[in-house]
Parts: sequence; C-alpha cells; structure tokens
Amino acid sequence: MNHVIKTGGIRVHRGTGMLVALCLAAALALPAAAMAQATPGTSVEPDQPTDALVPPTSASDFTDSQLDEMLAGSWRSEADRARDEYRHPKATLQFLGVRPDQTVIEITPGGGWYSEILAPLLSDNGQYIAAAATRKSTDESALARKFAADPAHYGHAKIVEFDPHAPVFGPSGSADVVLTFRNVHNWVMADVSSAMFKAFFSVLKPGGVLGVVEHRAADGAMLAAVKNSGYLPTSYVVKLAVDAGFVLDGSSEINANPEDTHDHPKGVWTLPPTLTLGDQDRAKYLAIGESDRMTLKFTKPAASGETEDAK
Repeated sequence: MNHVIKTGGIRVHRGTGMLVALCLAAALALPAAAMAQATPGTSVEPDQPTDALVPPTSASDFTDSQLDEMLAGSWRSEADRARDEYRHPKATLQFLGVRPDQTVIEITPGGGWYSEILAPLLSDNGQYIAAAATRKSTDESALARKFAADPAHYGHAKIVEFDPHAPVFGPSGSADVVLTFRNVHNWVMADVSSAMFKAFFSVLKPGGVLGVVEHRAADGAMLAAVKNSGYLPTSYVVKLAVDAGFVLDGSSEINANPEDTHDHPKGVWTLPPTLTLGDQDRAKYLAIGESDRMTLKFTKPAASGETEDAK
C-alpha cells in the first residue's frame, strides 16, 4: 500500500522514491536558510544570545576576576586589607603565575595573611597547603584555629609541619608553586636557609615555580653586615635558589619602597607593622611605610631531575 507524504511542500509516494524526496527537501532547505541570513530585516537566532554571560577569554582573565573577589572578601579584616597597599597581593600573585587550579604550598604563613587570599582561591579546583615549622606545644596553632573557625573559606586548606633542619613539605614533585613571604632572613639567621631551598626544589614539579618576597638590603650591602637586620642582599637570595637547582625566571619591583633607607635602629622591625620603637619617631616610620622588598620568580628546570643534594 502506497502512502502519500509531504516533504518541503512536495508530494511524494513512500517507497522507492522516498530517498530522492528527502534529498530534494534537504537541498531546498539549504538555500532557504542562506537567504534568510542574507535578507535584510530577517531575524536569525544566533548560536549564543547576545545578552548571555560571556566567559573569560583566558585563564589569566579568570584568575584576575577571582583575585578581585578574594581581595574584597568579607572574611578579610580591615587591618589586613589596609596592608594591601604595601604587599600588593594581586600584582604579586599574578607576577608569580598563581592560578586557581594549582597545588600551592605557602611556607611559614604566620597568622595567615596570604592564607585569607590563597585558601579560598584554590578551594574549588586547586589545593592550598600551609607549611609551618614543627611546634613544641601540642596545642592547636592560631592558624589551625583560624581555618577551623571558617570552614566555608578554609575547609579544604591543609597544614603540614616540617623540621627546619631537615625540611620536607610533601611528596617529591607534588606542588606547582611554592611561595614564601618575608621569611628568608629568619632561615639565614637560623642557618637553615640552604636546607629550606633544597626542600623547595624537591617538592616542586619540573617546571614548577618558587616565588620569594623578601626584605631587600641596600645595594652593595654585605651579608655579614645586614643578616641580623631582617634585610638581605638580592644576590644572596638568588644564590640560595640557584645553588638548590633553580633558574631565576624574573624579578619585579612590585613590592619596592624607595622611601626605605634600610638603616633603621632595629632593622626592618623598626618599620610598620612591627614598629619596635613604639612611639619613638612613630610618625616618621609610618610615613616610610613597610620595607623595601625584592620579588623573585624562580623555576625548577622542566627537563631536570632532582640533584642528589636536593633529595
């Protein structure tokens, strides 16, 4: 029994002519669609509505918007936000190439100033790890209490402890980025700086980044003369990293402070936020602001295995 159907306005009989009819209908439809697009005043539904949200065009755009969100976070105190002026967290993290999908280890984060930015940033797609020196007390650290009190922002963050004389921050080759802010002078004074940098090298993946922000001594200063002041020669910090196997990938003046004369009575602690001298010349040191700082980016060579010393 033959059935009659209509395809594109053409009557055809089902049977041997069916394939021909379908082909013909398709052929007629193509020029019709093209004509609709070309005819003035004809509305064509776009693939994506013009009022739809357009995603960031690159990973860097995505990170940029997320950093803005973290810096504006209500969980950050007014006192911590006030220090953005001197610490330039957004520009610093962008220079070091930090992304939300990375495993990032921050070495000795103290009270967690950068933790407030990094832990929420990495919460969904990455991993934030705070590495703190092993404590003699069994009481929970202030950082651990901070994390426990706000699981919405720190629930995925981890804390690992390490021995500064034999530091291990995690499995070899497990981190994308290691960061340390204003800590190298402490390791130099404790004579553990070499061990620390070798451990950074070990925990990073090939191609991984070590970011260092440190109080910068005046040009030409010798280590012996400044090592107890909190300031360090840039060349010395670079040598620590290079001796551990790293390559200097860049430096930035993001955290420079040309008002800092580097010659204060109590070293870097004379300046804010410590202000060791109390009210003595307080206005003077507040006017200078926080210390002059180097900002260095090192990489672990992508084609290099660990040196024997770095294991």
